[in-house]
Amino acid sequence: MSEQFSLFIVALPAMLFVVDPVGLVPIFLAMTAGDSEEKIRSTARRACIVACALMLFFALFGGVIFKVFGVSLGAFRVAGGILLLITALDMLRARPSETRTTPSETQEGVVKEDVALVPLAMPLLAGPGAIATAVVLMARGGDRLVSAVPVLLAILITFVTSYFVLRAAGLVQRVLRQSGVAILERVMGLILAAIAVQFIADGGKDLLREHPAVSQMLDAAQTPERFITAPLALPPSDIRLGPARCAS
Repeated sequence: MSEQFSLFIVALPAMLFVVDPVGLVPIFLAMTAGDSEEKIRSTARRACIVACALMLFFALFGGVIFKVFGVSLGAFRVAGGILLLITALDMLRARPSETRTTPSETQEGVVKEDVALVPLAMPLLAGPGAIATAVVLMARGGDRLVSAVPVLLAILITFVTSYFVLRAAGLVQRVLRQSGVAILERVMGLILAAIAVQFIADGGKDLLREHPAVSQMLDAAQTPERFITAPLALPPSDIRLGPARCAS
């Protein structure tokens, strides 16, 4: 139970920060400018439902998909960590991450009549970084179904939160203002960077363990007592000869 709670404590902020609904508020307002309140709520609801469904799908089956392509978990952890780190660095600079959407895609979304599916649901909400985070967190919990519950619950909470943030995007913008959003993004980016580095470190260990020689060295480093030799015992003949030698 404590392991599941620990995984949930890691998974929830990781998912919230990488999805970053607060950072999407200015983009969402630009894409829904001139829409009625009902249409804004509908757009936010459909975008979050589709993004949540995509995230749940990749969380449950992403590991299997990558195994089919011969991608090891260690390699995916490193790749996901690097992608997450790039997103975190962009958040620290308080600017939109191009790993989620490029300026041309954002501009295309502004002029589209329906932006709920593209680009809001994918790639703004359920982007490559978010998908990689979900898959890595699922692998961290192991193969047991009960270990998947904390990650799936974190995904659901993330998109419920995202819906209410986007639904009240105008209020969030007025309360926090641009400077408040930037400060909040920097704080979340710092925490997300630490999570990304941990992903990279875990993935690096997994990749090293794939080599037998390195795996033995790592095991030896974890259990050094195996290599502590017992004190050298003298043969009985040497013990008997000792006093005689001293007497002579």
